[in-house]
Amino acid sequence: MNIEYLNKIKLEARNEYIPIVLDDTLEYILNLFDKKIDSILEIGTCIGYSSACFTQLLTENGKIDTMEIEDIRVQQANENLSILGVKDKINIIQGDAIDMLPTLINANKKYDFIFIDAAKGKYLEFFNYSLQLLKDSGIIIADNVLYKGMVMNGYNGHKHRTAVTKLRNYIDYITHLKGYKSEIIDIGDGISVTKRM
Repeated sequence: MNIEYLNKIKLEARNEYIPIVLDDTLEYILNLFDKKIDSILEIGTCIGYSSACFTQLLTENGKIDTMEIEDIRVQQANENLSILGVKDKINIIQGDAIDMLPTLINANKKYDFIFIDAAKGKYLEFFNYSLQLLKDSGIIIADNVLYKGMVMNGYNGHKHRTAVTKLRNYIDYITHLKGYKSEIIDIGDGISVTKRM
């Protein structure tokens, strides 16, 4: 991979306030797996930064499916992934994940790792679809679940109330879901990690 260009993407994203995975979150995820994996699903491609980084987790023939709704982001991701030299590992699925996830379920797709980093108000829907796409030994990680600290600090302001409420409901749901173990880890903007018991 073209590491110099990857760092350029990261710097530009930070300067332009484009949301990409934070360094400590990425480091945690990359260290979470003790062996290479075959399949990753990412809900929320953005500019392709995290997808590119996740290729480090893949086996030689491993693949990433990643979903993005915005046209401009799909164009940017395709360009970035091509320059980085990882485009052959990554399949960008353009469209609303709520519409696209059932097509993967119908195709009997299964993934070792599912990463949720899209519309915060839809996390619970994304998660429930993801359960149907997860291999028995798989892991679901959702990013930004603490949402700048607002989820756990009693925030009740108007601007972010819906997202914060839905993230609180998401955390409550996954931590009480029978047959699964979920933990909330306070790194980056907060992540949830869910595995089958």
